[in-house]
Amino acid sequence: MFKIYTKTGDKGGTSLIGGVRVPKNHIRIESYGTVDELNSYIGMVNDLAANAEISEWLREIQDRLFTVGSVLATNPDKEVKMKLPDLHDADVVWLEDRIDQMNESLPEMRSFILPGGNLASSTCHVARCVCRRAERICVAMQEQHEVIPELVIQYLNRLSDFLFVLCRYISHINHAPEVPWRARL
Repeated sequence: MFKIYTKTGDKGGTSLIGGVRVPKNHIRIESYGTVDELNSYIGMVNDLAANAEISEWLREIQDRLFTVGSVLATNPDKEVKMKLPDLHDADVVWLEDRIDQMNESLPEMRSFILPGGNLASSTCHVARCVCRRAERICVAMQEQHEVIPELVIQYLNRLSDFLFVLCRYISHINHAPEVPWRARL
């Protein structure tokens, strides 16, 4: 029987794929932990949206996020014995195609929109914010000279765009209001 606990992290360390031990607050751990948090929020959006087409899209994205997580969890200096999935340029194009598809049915945006509308849309806004945080952490990794494929940052950037449009789309198909931000002058 597989045990979920190993006790190897009880003193604040963990292993990257490849076996290298790092502290649990290492930027790589922070990056894939944030991607895992994002994946969990996307699962909530899926449950709340209760829409077959959106569900299909979000399951695809959740699968890609596991791929992103495995890339981030891998020590680039060690040879890995297991086969890991790859992220492809086509994954970014897929997001762009969904964005364009949703935008065709949305009214033109004339101002910033306050997060909200309904529970699914609001949760999607939280997912979008977590996605942006994951992207910022990955950029910080790059700045700290950690090896990270540029495609990971590109995917997270496009995913946050997708999630913003999805927020609007969920509100639109549920006839929920979009509340424009009105700057106080």
